[in-house]
Amino acid sequence: MSEIHAVAKVLGVASPKAPVDLVATVEHGLPFRSLYRISEMLAPDDASFKYRIVPKASLARRKHANRLSASQSAVVARLAGIWALAMTVWQDESDARDFLIRPHQLLGGKRPLELAIANEIGARLVEELLGRIQSGVAV
Repeated sequence: MSEIHAVAKVLGVASPKAPVDLVATVEHGLPFRSLYRISEMLAPDDASFKYRIVPKASLARRKHANRLSASQSAVVARLAGIWALAMTVWQDESDARDFLIRPHQLLGGKRPLELAIANEIGARLVEELLGRIQSGVAV
């Protein structure tokens, strides 16, 4: 399964015919269920975790559309990509989740999940670390 199809599966959206189709889906705004799905995958025991991704007030403002904004959708899609990659590396939800929530020395003692939520650069650092782990070159 390609990375794009894995991300679409995590988000619970239709598998794109072409990779650029997922870009259009994110730009249009993901359905709320995508936020709920990724929140459940990343923090199944924390019902309020979704508000760390999209603040409660922002979510309430979007309630009428039942869709996230393009920028909110980009964060959710970014996390779906991180989750899909972590699952590829660890092959186990608990192990993948454990990696994402524990501080890591190669990330300056920061939690991978927090860096991925913060911004695109943080997400790229986490992806790079996951790639190094997958290749067996991470310290």
